[in-house]
Amino acid sequence: MFLWSKTGLCVIDACGIYIINLKRTWEKVLLAARAIAAIENPADICVISARPYGQRAVLKFASATGSTPIAGRFTPGTFTNQIQAAYREPRLLVITDPRIDHQPVTEASYVNIPVIAFCNSDSPLLHVDISIPCNNKGAQSIGLMWWLLAREVLRLRGTISRDHPWEIMPDLYFYRDPDEVEKEEKEALERAKEETTPAQPEWATEPGIGGGANVTDWADEVPVTGGAIQPEMVIAEEWGKVEDWTTEPVQPMAPVDPAAGGAPAPSWGGSAPGESWD
Repeated sequence: MFLWSKTGLCVIDACGIYIINLKRTWEKVLLAARAIAAIENPADICVISARPYGQRAVLKFASATGSTPIAGRFTPGTFTNQIQAAYREPRLLVITDPRIDHQPVTEASYVNIPVIAFCNSDSPLLHVDISIPCNNKGAQSIGLMWWLLAREVLRLRGTISRDHPWEIMPDLYFYRDPDEVEKEEKEALERAKEETTPAQPEWATEPGIGGGANVTDWADEVPVTGGAIQPEMVIAEEWGKVEDWTTEPVQPMAPVDPAAGGAPAPSWGGSAPGESWD
């Protein structure tokens, strides 16, 4: 026997367990996506998750839709204190858990900011305008809900088509343990080293490689075989040697007789013998 709750978001079985109605969940996702797509400037939408399981999903949602993320601790006064550096004036607020993110919900009520929240069956609905019933405590459930909301927002904006599946997988929105990520990175690095390291060649271990004797002590003199050719010392000619030209005999020049019909020596402007300057 099942009984509907007052809000109609879940049913109650005979044992008192609340079962979430997935049909109403999808209807609320569509309503929230329409409200988000109605904001002209995507940066005016603030998405918040103080729960560690939702921080990666919030960052991925902000990257896909262009909204402003706050992953981790929310600084009190972000929406009300204008003198601090982290002051913001968003037009819409989307949170992961109303119980954990109670501070931004309270401040949003002071400045009239509408709030969209992923709510569990025990979540408070005070100051929440649109509640999306889902499991907001599981790592995979939170990631899947943020992925569904991001996909519907992009479809309403016309960024992606409804005829083709979205290429982004829900796994990218799931929480991952930092220790597990570090372990996977180390394993991938080790595999890469094993693939890139070349195999060592097997060298010959027989003594006397190349036909020579196996020498263990290099200080010992190696005997020379009788058939070895002794090199001869060849004295190279000194190419830089310069001959002494002064040692050669000088050939005497024969005297020239001008009367013998030779041409007279030219005058260089000197006076002839017996010429008077008067």
